[in-house]
This record gives sequence, C-alpha cells and structure tokens, in this order.
Amino acid sequence: MCGQNKTDIMELILLGFRNLQHLKDIIFALFLLFYVISLTGNFVIIHLITNNRKLHSPMYFFLWNLSACEILFTTIIMPNMLYVVWREGGSMSWFSCLTQFYLGASVGCAECLLLTVMTYDRYLAICNPLRYSSLMNIKTRNNLTLWSWLSAFLVMIILTVSICNLRFCSFNTIDHLFCDLAPILQLSLTDTYVVEMESMVITVAFSLLPFTLIILSYVSIFFTILNISSRSGRQKTFSTCSSHLLSVCTYFGTIFIIYLVPSQQRSAKLDKSLSLLYSVGTPLLNPIIYSLRNEEMKQCIKALFTPKEKKPT
Repeated sequence: MCGQNKTDIMELILLGFRNLQHLKDIIFALFLLFYVISLTGNFVIIHLITNNRKLHSPMYFFLWNLSACEILFTTIIMPNMLYVVWREGGSMSWFSCLTQFYLGASVGCAECLLLTVMTYDRYLAICNPLRYSSLMNIKTRNNLTLWSWLSAFLVMIILTVSICNLRFCSFNTIDHLFCDLAPILQLSLTDTYVVEMESMVITVAFSLLPFTLIILSYVSIFFTILNISSRSGRQKTFSTCSSHLLSVCTYFGTIFIIYLVPSQQRSAKLDKSLSLLYSVGTPLLNPIIYSLRNEEMKQCIKALFTPKEKKPT
C-alpha cells in the first residue's frame, strides 16, 4: 500500500496504559466484558431481525446494518487493544497498523451515515406517515444502505494513501491503545498539513454535515410529537428519541474533538479517553438504546429466551 522508501518503520510499539500497570487485570477484565456484551447484544439484534418477519421493515433493516457495523468496529479494535492492555504494551507491523486504521475509520464513517439514515427514516415515519411507504421503499432503503458503506470505504482510501506518502523513520512508539490518525501523524518527519486538511474535510462531510441533518430532523420530530394528543404516546416517543439523540451526540461529539481539533492541543490521555468512548462505549450502549427501549424488540427478545411449550400429543 505504501510507496517505496517512504518509511523505515517495520514495527510500531503501542504503550497502552503504561502508568496503570497495577490496574492491568481490572482494566483487561472490564474491556473483555464490554467486548463480549457488545458482541452478544449486536449478534442478538441481527438474529432477531433476520428471523422475525414483523421486524422486516426499513427501520430494523437499518438497525441490522448498524449492529453489523458495531460488530466489525469492535472486532477491528478490541482484540489488539486487549492484547496491548494485558502485555502492558504491544507491537504491530506498520502494514497492520495502517490496515487497522483504514478499516476502523471506514467502518466509523459508515456508522455516521447509517445513524443519519436511521434518523431520516424516523423523520419520514413520524413527520410524514402518509407518504412513508412510498418514500422509504425497498429500493430507497437498499440504496441508502449501500452508499453508506461504499462511500465510507472508498473515501478512506484517499486518506490512507496520503498517510503512506509521508515519511516515517526511527521513532516508532505510539502512546495510544490502537492505531488512530493523531498518534500516527505524530511519528511523521514530514509536514502533515495536507493529511490533516483531508481528515478535516472527511470529518465535516461524514460527521458534521450528517450531525447537522440529524439535529434538524429531531427538531422537526419533537415538534411533531408535541402535537400528539395522547400523553402516553408523547412520553413514549420522547423517551425513545431522547435516548437515540443522546447516543448520537456522544458518538459524534467525541469524533468532532478527535478529528476537528488539532492534535497538538490535546494530551495523549485525553485522546485515549475519547477514543474509548466511541470504540467501547457506543458499541456497548447502542444495543440497549436501539433495542431494549423498543417494544417490538423487547417482545422478540422475550420470545427468544422463553422456552416454547410442547404441544400435547
């Protein structure tokens, strides 16, 4: 992927939590628990949506893709992070580091677009219910999902190639838990202005603009909810929407700070903390927010874990 003579680095050292060695076992156990819960929750969502015909609607189709996105993201990041925590530091080849960055960033961008598409789906369902079926048909649903995935993976090729064109020599230590943009750029001996500008443009296109659309959609949704005559209906819809919005704000907020604020203005500790929010926190909370607060999903989960009664012979 990288051009010749661009780097003398063959291996990178990730420091992890170098000042918290005495808490290594606790941190490792927590991360492993979060990883298992995240995988289990998202796999359960995928299983339920795949095998229940009443969940074969656009909203659950987008949720299926979001859960797949979370599984991919955590699997790209967490196993090596667990290794780094357990070994109190770890090593990766330069190619593995770039691959982890490319895949993680691509899936992260896809998640931003999928969250936007999910909000658009809710906007149509709540604010324009009479035209919802015609506007959000199977073709539209599939196209929105396909372009969310494809555009993210294609655009991130540009940024990854630009990183490959930088020069890296001798110093190969990253004070981080995984290969992210800021710690990689800190190793470069050449000017990183072009890469940082590309990163900012991508962040605006895949995060800031989608987040703006999400907020505008929720403003319209909340005004529509206020006109619902049933008090219980208003409370139920408000509760669900506010949970979704909290998840979106946490995820996008950390991305804005990490990728829009210049890395020189942040400490390594802050970078690690913020990275944990979107790499561990969001995949852990999304199955709860997007399923357990949904009545249809709760009924399907209950049916899944409730033993079926045997028919009398």
